[in-house]
Amino acid sequence: MIELFSDIHIHSCLSPCANDDMTPANICGMAALKGLQMIAVTDHNSARNLPTVKTCCDAYGLLMIPGMEITTKEEVHLLGYFETVEQAMDFSEFLRPHMPPKKNKPQFFGNQLVMDEDDNVIAEEDELLIGASDLRLAELVKIIRERGGVPVPAHINRGSNGLLINLGFMPGDLAFTAVEVWRALPCPHTPQAGKVILHSSDAHNLGDILEPEITVSLPERSAGAFLDMLRRGAPAE
Repeated sequence: MIELFSDIHIHSCLSPCANDDMTPANICGMAALKGLQMIAVTDHNSARNLPTVKTCCDAYGLLMIPGMEITTKEEVHLLGYFETVEQAMDFSEFLRPHMPPKKNKPQFFGNQLVMDEDDNVIAEEDELLIGASDLRLAELVKIIRERGGVPVPAHINRGSNGLLINLGFMPGDLAFTAVEVWRALPCPHTPQAGKVILHSSDAHNLGDILEPEITVSLPERSAGAFLDMLRRGAPAE
């Protein structure tokens, strides 16, 4: 098994709530500087910066897990991890018409910047990315799986968008095999039983990207191995 220092929930400057200096190049450079070996950039409801993130990860020798953070109709935050950038981009395009038709107001919500590897702005996303989609949690879970991805409820024990806070329970019929838990807050043991527990930074600024403190064990260094690990779940204690 290979132990990889990881941070698999990071927002780039495409997310309006993230700092503008959270460019793909800066994120990957900071991750490498801190000694991380695997990262995922999971912007809100869009994957448009992932091609550049992949280029930068390759340049810094980082394993990249393509991902997004999707907002369900119930306003639950759901991470979707994919094996390839192409799968994530396809899902991002699928999701686009399911988002509310609202224009971003950068002066109020923040910029939504698409970057190249040299920190040049190549586009700005006009549609507001932080709204809730018109797809329910169960629908999104099914669609992500059908498209080859793995759905993981984000920060289940934190904020109004955490699944346990929002719904008050872990839906057993959705058969989640992994959940993200916010380390700084308590979380009931029962919802975690039999699931892979992920800890990440949910970084919106460079300083919050994790230090080399969280490891993920994989049989090989690949996004496919990471997704397979998530799909297997963990033995119930």
